[in-house]
Amino acid sequence: MINKVFTAKQLDEKDPLSCKADAFLLPKNTIYLDGNSLGPLPKNAEKRASEVVKMQWGESLITSWNKHQWISLPQQVGDKIGTLVGAKQGQVICCDSISINLFKVLSAALKMHPERKVIATTRDNFPTDIYMVQGLLDLLGDDYSIRYVDESNISAQLTDDIAVLMLTQVNFRSGFKLDMKAITEQAQSKGILTLWDLAHSAGAFPVYLDDCNVDFAVGCTYKYLNGGPGAPAFVYVARRHQARYKQPLSGWMGHNSPFSFSPDYTPDTSVKQNLCGTPGIIGMSILDAALDVFDDVSLKAIDEKSKKLQAFFIVEAKRASLLEELKVVSPPLDNRGSQIAFAHEDAYAICQAWIAQGVIADFRAPNILRIGFAPLYLSFADIEKAVMSLAAIIKEKRYDQAIFKQRQSVT
Repeated sequence: MINKVFTAKQLDEKDPLSCKADAFLLPKNTIYLDGNSLGPLPKNAEKRASEVVKMQWGESLITSWNKHQWISLPQQVGDKIGTLVGAKQGQVICCDSISINLFKVLSAALKMHPERKVIATTRDNFPTDIYMVQGLLDLLGDDYSIRYVDESNISAQLTDDIAVLMLTQVNFRSGFKLDMKAITEQAQSKGILTLWDLAHSAGAFPVYLDDCNVDFAVGCTYKYLNGGPGAPAFVYVARRHQARYKQPLSGWMGHNSPFSFSPDYTPDTSVKQNLCGTPGIIGMSILDAALDVFDDVSLKAIDEKSKKLQAFFIVEAKRASLLEELKVVSPPLDNRGSQIAFAHEDAYAICQAWIAQGVIADFRAPNILRIGFAPLYLSFADIEKAVMSLAAIIKEKRYDQAIFKQRQSVT
């Protein structure tokens, strides 16, 4: 993927996405390798934040629901996200959080398969996904259960008593990327509905929900989509399921005629049914603007650059003898998302020492130094500098200080 004779400067000169960094407000003297946890601030989003607060809310007040089309933002933003995850219009809605959306979709999916009582997932799925299943099972009673399947051989463990197979396409720790199309086909051959979490997929590489015939999907927007901390999530419901789909959080915005103020709930028959209460307009409007950075780039180009950045990191790490100290625990390049995970017993302290040197990555328990590659604003020169900094920290054991070992609330 990367020829060693190419320097960072030469690679940056050939990079078709090099100009995209100008679309972001990035702090000086900082290399940001944590866009897989929280994307940086796009300039368009900063501008929109001021506009929606000062002008739309401040001046137009409640008339903005019509004047500035606040009421249609969930569908508008949902369709924008849909283009990034391979979904035709009318199948994605922007609302709530991944956790809440999982509860909705799991509940609806179980109703569609009343004779089946099992939700299957992987044990190393992101914890909140599992927690939401556990909470739902507490409500449903002992007839229902969760079953854990081995991430490395999912198809062999699928049985016809499973109602829903809930998977995250990219493992949050290792970066292992599941074959969405193959697994979806295998599950559906046994009558199992599929629910995919795209938290580490959307905006990182091409996703093909429609082409893979996926049933349902959820995802967040504050990672590779750069929507900001706590930005609203999204739900995908395949058009073929929307007439039968019925989620339990029957809020007024999911009503087929919310402003009729009927005392009886009649759900909308589209993906709009996933709306509950009044959407958070400020955050959603900022997200709407943030998504504009994808207008003139392809996800294929983003994916290609991500792979080159990752390969270049490994080349530089080998050159700096880092792989003698850090163990790569991610799968090969073609089988992982836009991140690399390294194991080290002092991974937390190393990460904190790296941050102190102006390189921001993150730690995942128990011993993972996790590095995200967001191609829209990272350069090959950034990677070169980051590796040099990391090599010095490890070789000189700069991380072996009390200040770097003190665990903070957010790791």
